[in-house]
Amino acid sequence: MLLPRKARIWYPGANYHIMCRGNHRHDIYRDDEDRQVYLTLLRETKKEYNFYLHSYCLMTNHVHLHMETADINISIIMKRINLLYAQYFNNKYNFVGHLFQDRFKSELIETDRYHLEISRYIHLNSVRANMTELPIDYTWSSYRVYMGIRQDSLVTTEKTLGYFSEPRVERYRLYVESELLSGCCTSLRG
Repeated sequence: MLLPRKARIWYPGANYHIMCRGNHRHDIYRDDEDRQVYLTLLRETKKEYNFYLHSYCLMTNHVHLHMETADINISIIMKRINLLYAQYFNNKYNFVGHLFQDRFKSELIETDRYHLEISRYIHLNSVRANMTELPIDYTWSSYRVYMGIRQDSLVTTEKTLGYFSEPRVERYRLYVESELLSGCCTSLRG
């Protein structure tokens, strides 16, 4: 007998670390066009369902998102994004079936400290995977938005940078990259 899935905790303003992985750990992004389409779907969904995207990192076989809801349940938001992206991907590559492994994983973020840790974790993901030496070198994360190198209305930086005194951007950079200087990267679940 199958037990029903446990409902995710949700309330207006709920903050999450979300991770979606490719089925069998297969790639969900094969080229830059795939990543661009995913970001476009995030933008379109944000217009329809009003949420805050604090940070993101699109890897090869998974994606990390740090999202805060407004008045729509996170499950509705992620269902739309993942469904539309899977349809795009399966159509482009002539595949059928599931693109993502299970449903998306989410961890509720309920403290300021965890909010900052998740932001750092997400922005160091490409470094941890040995794809880049510095997080600023990775094109497919929100770190360049935080550093002022790229403008993108998809990403909301105010809350995260608001934890730091002036110069906020420099202090945030030091916070994120301090783990690189110490020679280790914190390993959070996911």
